[in-house]
Amino acid sequence: MQNHRDYWYTSSDGLRLYARQYGPSDAERTIICIPGLTRNSADFAPLCEHLAGDFRIFAVDLRGRGNSDYDSKPENYHPGTYALDIIALLDQLDLNTAILIGTSLGGLVSIVLAATAADRVTAAVINDIGPEANQTGLERIKAYVCNAKPVESWPEAIAKTKLSLSQEYPEFSYDDWLQFSKNLYRENSQGKPILAYDPEIAVLLQTPSTPEASDLWPLFNHISDLPLLLLRGELSDILSRECVTKMQQQMPTMQFIEIPNCGHAPLLSEASALAAIDHFLSDPRLARPQKLS
Repeated sequence: MQNHRDYWYTSSDGLRLYARQYGPSDAERTIICIPGLTRNSADFAPLCEHLAGDFRIFAVDLRGRGNSDYDSKPENYHPGTYALDIIALLDQLDLNTAILIGTSLGGLVSIVLAATAADRVTAAVINDIGPEANQTGLERIKAYVCNAKPVESWPEAIAKTKLSLSQEYPEFSYDDWLQFSKNLYRENSQGKPILAYDPEIAVLLQTPSTPEASDLWPLFNHISDLPLLLLRGELSDILSRECVTKMQQQMPTMQFIEIPNCGHAPLLSEASALAAIDHFLSDPRLARPQKLS
């Protein structure tokens, strides 16, 4: 059963971008969900359905993913560009501000937006990412994103997904792996599963970066007044406990929860994650008007 509506919008450079829309169109508050590097709007379905009674929600496919246009310039696959795309969505919706929920790369985009366009962000939920990332986890992600090989069948797609991510989700059942794989792949006209993202998103991962470029602490320090909830997978190899401690020191008001027996990144459908998000969204500070005047 499809519980969402299709929503299309246009980026500042003319790409046709896609989002799933949940909840009532006249809801007073709007949430924008931003997925991880290789992921798309489908990942947020359980969370969106959970929240749809009280919020209007847009779960986006970033450019180069899902139903959104692929970019002919791979150098545009960058958090700064994605942040501009979210602003384009806000402008098309005639919204001054929204609550952001970002997983991994989506969390980085949320930090960029909160630091560079603070008036457009009411609050943020950051899922398993911080201003710095463990090199071990980055190398793991780079290994499977930069060396993606085609598969011939759904059983092969499921097996490959499980091989890459079994340590991140040790409690997954076969049905869990099936659903996760169906969110990562889509069928082509021959019924064969193909990755639901542009392989060129790997270009940025293959480009050497300076320490200054990979250090997001200056941006994080600019959002000290933002209502923020941070989630971490207990087994995460991307967001370390040391990084969390430093974030808490920089932002004492930040709420934090660790999701047990889960790596990078929590699905946000876990009972503890849903309870933490519900509690965070009940903050009276998140009730300020969002419409452009």
